[in-house]
Amino acid sequence: MQRNIKVIIPAFNEENAVGKVVGELPKDWISEVIVVNNNSTDLTSEKAAAAGATVLEEPMQGYGRACLKGIQYLKVCDDIPDIVVFIDADYSDYPNELPLLISPIVNQSVDMVIGSRELGQREVGSMTIPQIFGNWLATTLIRLFYGVRYTDLGPFRAIKYDALIALDMQDKTYGWTVEMQVKAAKQKMKTTEVAVNYKKRIGHSKISGTIKGTILAGYKIITTIFKYA
Repeated sequence: MQRNIKVIIPAFNEENAVGKVVGELPKDWISEVIVVNNNSTDLTSEKAAAAGATVLEEPMQGYGRACLKGIQYLKVCDDIPDIVVFIDADYSDYPNELPLLISPIVNQSVDMVIGSRELGQREVGSMTIPQIFGNWLATTLIRLFYGVRYTDLGPFRAIKYDALIALDMQDKTYGWTVEMQVKAAKQKMKTTEVAVNYKKRIGHSKISGTIKGTILAGYKIITTIFKYA
């Protein structure tokens, strides 16, 4: 059965990368790409639109806010999707690996699939030491508190639309990915991981590329895990 698949891409100052991400997504698999411009000061919107994406504007800064803006759009669009894919705009993931994430949902009735960089091949330098440690700590705490094994909080992920709505996502900043995984565990959703490859991003990371961003992200991730315990 043909599935209606839509992709949400939160983007902040990614004019040099977002067009590549949109352009390399397998068009025969998806019906629409939605780029949410998160208060960029560059040509992110223009580059995304030129690549064929639907562009939404979210002026309030925050990764979660951008994702929530995309979800609100899906709720009122004419053709509500069966599956929603999230991917970052920095070109660190491989957009053409999207079918790997979709397969367990279509073929095994899985609710959510996380693209695991831990299970795949990572280019040297593509993740910082704090990122690697933070992923290990967060996934260990999720296993201890919720009994679900993850190896990564990777941003490249796919989820059934109905499951996404049932999660009632709330986080507006750095805790978005872990909130999704924790809530899925609490609701006993069927989840799995697939190996995805990862490369150095284009440009400078706004989170892991700064000490402040790393500390704030780590704090938000840990507190989110405890919040729902």
